Amino acid sequence: MALSHSLGFPRIGRDRELKKALEAYWQGELDESGLRAVGRELRAAHWQLQKDAGLDLLPVGDFAWYDQVLGHSLTFGVIPQRFRPDTGTPTLQTLFAMARGGADAQTHEQCCGAAHAQPQVAEELTKWFDTNYHYLVPEFTADQRFQLSWEQLFEEVDEAHALGHKVKPVLIGPLTFLWLGKAKGEAFDKLELLERLLPIYGEILGRLAAQGVEWVQIDEPILGLDLPQDWKNAFERAYHLLQHAPLKKLVASYFSGLEDNLGLAVCLPVDGLHVDLVRAPEQLPLLLDRLPSYKVLSLGVVNGRNVWRCDLDQALGQLQQAQVRFGDNLWVAGSCSLLHSPVDLAREEQLDNELKGWLAFAVQKCAEIATLSMALNDPQSAPVQAALAESRAVQASRASSPRIHKAAVQARLNAIIPADSQRLSPFAERIEKQRARLQLPAFPTTTIGSFPQTPAIRQARQAFRQGRLSQAQYTEAMQAEIRHAVTLQEQLGLDVLVHGEAERNDMVEYFAEQLDGYAFTRFGWVQSYGSRCVKPAIIYGDLSRPQPMTVAWTRYAQGLTQTVMKGMLTGPVTMLMWSFPREDLSRELQARQLALAIRDEVQDLEAAGIQIVQIDEAAFREGLPLRQAQWAAYLDWATEAFRLCASGVRDETQIHTHMCYSEFNDVIESIAAMDADVITIETSRSDMQLLQAFEAFDYPSDIGPGVYDIHSPRVPETQEMVALMRKAARRIPAERLWVNPDCGLKTRAWRETEAALVNMVAAARQLRRELA
Repeated sequence: MALSHSLGFPRIGRDRELKKALEAYWQGELDESGLRAVGRELRAAHWQLQKDAGLDLLPVGDFAWYDQVLGHSLTFGVIPQRFRPDTGTPTLQTLFAMARGGADAQTHEQCCGAAHAQPQVAEELTKWFDTNYHYLVPEFTADQRFQLSWEQLFEEVDEAHALGHKVKPVLIGPLTFLWLGKAKGEAFDKLELLERLLPIYGEILGRLAAQGVEWVQIDEPILGLDLPQDWKNAFERAYHLLQHAPLKKLVASYFSGLEDNLGLAVCLPVDGLHVDLVRAPEQLPLLLDRLPSYKVLSLGVVNGRNVWRCDLDQALGQLQQAQVRFGDNLWVAGSCSLLHSPVDLAREEQLDNELKGWLAFAVQKCAEIATLSMALNDPQSAPVQAALAESRAVQASRASSPRIHKAAVQARLNAIIPADSQRLSPFAERIEKQRARLQLPAFPTTTIGSFPQTPAIRQARQAFRQGRLSQAQYTEAMQAEIRHAVTLQEQLGLDVLVHGEAERNDMVEYFAEQLDGYAFTRFGWVQSYGSRCVKPAIIYGDLSRPQPMTVAWTRYAQGLTQTVMKGMLTGPVTMLMWSFPREDLSRELQARQLALAIRDEVQDLEAAGIQIVQIDEAAFREGLPLRQAQWAAYLDWATEAFRLCASGVRDETQIHTHMCYSEFNDVIESIAAMDADVITIETSRSDMQLLQAFEAFDYPSDIGPGVYDIHSPRVPETQEMVALMRKAARRIPAERLWVNPDCGLKTRAWRETEAALVNMVAAARQLRRELA
């Protein structure tokens, strides 16, 4: 019998119960027992949802209080000294301190002991492969010692067994765990730690076997990367040492094809292999030829990263090819963990029936996986035949719908010429005109765009959507928030202001709601990190901008002050990457459609008298394919899309862009090719290490390296920011440096925001005295 299983399920809950419980706990409104109770309820509910959908094996270990990589760090005792508890045993407070940093001495004394009772910087946050999910980067030292120090996985296995579930625990594999981390302190090769790490994996596998576990899923997504030879060799060594552990092991890769690692993967001494056929369907014939048929082959045929229903006929055709060789050793799964999907489509009562009929969220994807398994085991059964017929009708409906293709959008795309993607003059000429016009001091200060989204703002937005506030009342409420933000920035002494984005729900959704070709959900939340959830819009058709989106708000804000006001937009690549894209049109063409819509907005802002326009491309690095052979094509169209949206303005208009939580070394030339006048980036958690890329390449434009981490509640001292900027000034000429936070401030409270910005402005003034 072909088996159905899930690689992981969303942990946030249908109503974001985990988010709400975490934030209540952090605010002191919920104690630890209450938080843990919410976790147990969510796990039980999610296991039952998957079981009811028809899955045979349920994942355990996919639940995390903040991030699964952070959970693994605690499991293996990878706790930086600044967070290490005096008792030696980590607690939830330890975990949250590593994720969020220290807010105050009292918090640190509680979680880390009096000896460490001072504010501490959180672990670095970065993107999980090419997704919009973030993980906490493990910090390894040359003298790293590993020990089993976190019992969560074993407790959850007992929970699931008590509820009568057949489970498959999920572990991040030893090579992927080491790959994801960073070496701290003296230089050393992370791979040297493998021999110390593997015994702890052996201990974990032994304990799981003692709990009655038959199968364990070991995630090794780095098998989809271009690996150095020593890492490939390490795979063979590691799994030969682990092969005697007393349970069956399924190694899972996803997000990319195995390609040159296929021979390595199929020869590992494990009992099964999972591959992503959504991202790389072309690898199936090689797998059928080279993977021994006595092993389990798990095929990820249902897309875990998008919301469109699976074409069951197409997926079944792939599975039937494999069934001929593997028979009962064939498993059916999603391409990757369903962490990247919203939870349940059934709640979306406001979507029209046609569009809703095209979609599937995590619960529905589990049902698709189970249906495909059933189609292999009992192909002529009435439920299978009904499901296949429905799938064919859905695919036909979507292919023929008149709401998808727009002739005017196609005509405009066809009319693009190369000059549309080029500024009038080179940067060296533009920047002189901009400096003469803007008259900014050395080390100009600004923020990334958003200010705190207070309960009052969210309540006003909800009241407006529900019809309890008129358009005029809502506009006045948002203008009052803008006035507050502008007044505060002037009082603080910031040099370039923003209007604060009070009217915006999300940096992508806000714009998507005003573009033709997008659809929206009410409950389609996906976890980004910790308690931070996003609700990606869905691109279903050709995209265009019917009317200006931000001009009135920005013009209003500029009218309140003589200080320069930035216009704030989201770039085409980020709009695409942080949406659920179409599957019937290339990403390149969707990005160009978005670029033309944003280009119109940039030109309208300039016509309204706005002198600086920031076009955020936070997802630029995230969109990079995992395989280097595919980089050039992506970087060509991604940089062209940015230039297309930004190049329709005069030299005097300054274009900013913002990127966050990315490694820039491998794409720095393409970032320069975007030809923005100023780039602001996250650098505080990495202690300005990310600037090495901008130094080595001699990046030509102005740079604003973030001087404090907005994802932590702690308020950094002025001297801390000064020290970071001194490091930056050793790499980048001082006249090209801006001073700003790492990212937008919408998730922070006003009190900590004001305190941090006071210190930031003071830091800039000190730098002017010292270095300008």
